[in-house]
Amino acid sequence: MPEAAAERSVGVTVLPNGPYLVTGGVSLVVKSPVLSERGEPLTWRKSAVLEAGTTYALCRCGGSSNKPFCDGTHLSNGFDAPEPERHDRSPEDYPGTGIVVRDDRAVCVHAGFCGTQVTNVWKMVHRTADTDVRSQMIAMIERCPSGALSYALTEDGEDLEPDLPPQIAVIPDGPLWVNGRLTITDTAGQAITGRNRVTLCRCGSSARKPFCDGSHTGAGFRHDPTTAVKSD
Repeated sequence: MPEAAAERSVGVTVLPNGPYLVTGGVSLVVKSPVLSERGEPLTWRKSAVLEAGTTYALCRCGGSSNKPFCDGTHLSNGFDAPEPERHDRSPEDYPGTGIVVRDDRAVCVHAGFCGTQVTNVWKMVHRTADTDVRSQMIAMIERCPSGALSYALTEDGEDLEPDLPPQIAVIPDGPLWVNGRLTITDTAGQAITGRNRVTLCRCGSSARKPFCDGSHTGAGFRHDPTTAVKSD
């Protein structure tokens, strides 16, 4: 998609071997997981709103000195970002009582909301005849930022999604969390998702670009977005 066309729409355009171009005045915030005393992720906290303007570029090579914003470093650090030919989901279904869990491992960012020290979604699905267990499991799935975990009420039913605003959240030491069914356009100009929640790589290491696959942890990516200065 030409840049001029992108600027007339609301969404995210993936520029070839470059940043994410965000257009349409999309809110940019910082969200961090709230942890239990045992280090278990429980929920999300919005800790800051970043000044970004109507149109802004977000780093995806991991090298910008002005993260989360792009400063042009991709032009000098050899950032090469091939994308898969297809961006289709390929989830595996786990049927329970009154619910079907869908698990797309390829885009898991390992945020950890799917389990505690004593259980996890895959164990809980076998106990969903207990509505308390089913309710807890749904809450855990809805906090999954990437949408790698989703659920439907029947095997042929549509995914039920939390009601999220059009917004981009920067996760400390992690990916960009895109909410609210924002259109994401790939480098060939094709709309690759209209999903309610996805996570985009910003460390430069994902094998599933532009989506995050959890590689930031092994790559040692570190960034505290609350220290960010506003974009140009």
